[in-house]
Amino acid sequence: MQTPHAIRLLVEKALYIRQLTPDIENAINSELSRLGYISEVDYEALELLMSEMDEGRIRLVPSP
Repeated sequence: MQTPHAIRLLVEKALYIRQLTPDIENAINSELSRLGYISEVDYEALELLMSEMDEGRIRLVPSP
């Protein structure tokens, strides 16, 4: 995905569809591995995603 703040964009997608799909999760992990660090913007986006999941507003979709 190689765009600035790609992780934030992936989190936005998960928030929009209210699901963390395996594809989104894998893309986030790939970006983290590729970058080797996390920007403040991306970190805050991941915090929001985790918070929304903890509150039950985002559903984790299992792998098929």
